[in-house]
Amino acid sequence: MPTIKDIARMSGYSIGTVSRVINNHRDVSDAARAAIEKVIAESGFQPNANAKHLKQTAASAIVIFVKGTQNVFLEDILEKIQTHLKAYQESASVIFLDEADNEISAARKIEAERHPRGMIFLGGNMDHFRRSFSEISTPAVLISADASGVDSPLLSSFATDDYEGSYAAAKVLIESGHRRIGIIGGHMSWGPEGITSPRLAGAVKCFEEYGIPFDLETQFVSSRFSMDDGSRAARRLLKRYPELTAVFCHSDMIAIGAMRAFIDSGRRVPEDISLIGFDGIEYTRYTIPRIATIRQDTDAMAKRGIDDLLMRISYPRDGVHERIPFEVIAKESIRTIG
Repeated sequence: MPTIKDIARMSGYSIGTVSRVINNHRDVSDAARAAIEKVIAESGFQPNANAKHLKQTAASAIVIFVKGTQNVFLEDILEKIQTHLKAYQESASVIFLDEADNEISAARKIEAERHPRGMIFLGGNMDHFRRSFSEISTPAVLISADASGVDSPLLSSFATDDYEGSYAAAKVLIESGHRRIGIIGGHMSWGPEGITSPRLAGAVKCFEEYGIPFDLETQFVSSRFSMDDGSRAARRLLKRYPELTAVFCHSDMIAIGAMRAFIDSGRRVPEDISLIGFDGIEYTRYTIPRIATIRQDTDAMAKRGIDDLLMRISYPRDGVHERIPFEVIAKESIRTIG
């Protein structure tokens, strides 16, 4: 693997200039920055792996907070994070939190007790981050949720654009001819500009633009991100809105539970109720029918998150916030009606 010295030699610039580019310093010319970043991209240079040897810090483990004990999607990301950390010979401890827990309160406690080198959050409540993350003094990364609205240089985030993803999910159902659509998942929260949950707001915006009536009190039911709660929520939705022909679930686990509830109620999927989830977990390939979904690139999230965090641990700089592209997977659970 190339070192920072190799990058300097190949680019024709000094090690100091290369280091300033890596650390995102402003006192570098545009030409030098472009040349060095081109060499870094082409050589496969991993700054964090080299930084571990150039600048040793305390040996305390990185701490990973997983928000939700039944969220298979986050477990998938966790596995990939651990694989990337192992490749860089980094250790980590994992703490599982309930969906209702305050992850920032938990992080403050761990920070005081263990003094970790870095923190990774899988899932999170943005209200908690906006209110309290300023009390954290450890470099951190939030994976699977967008933290661009959190005012802290110590926090990065790598996530799918949930708003655009949910808009795409609603659009698939609408363009398949559905007009009576329900939504299951997450919680309905409000801010000065309306709905603050992006997976709900994106779908509602799509309904508005297509002129599709949507009543939140009737057509939306909150649910934890689990099959069991998804099933219960689906039964509540059927009682409120029995005429529905399609449902968008905020996670694939919710969608699997909802499909079971629909079938138990005598409804067929997709003949009577079409269904689309969100996440793209492996299970959707094996359900009958296979569930349509918005697939998130968990490998890209994990790798970008780890690379960013390890870099900032060794070379302090402001966090970044990146959107990872998603893919619409239209499978057997959607029927076109007309």
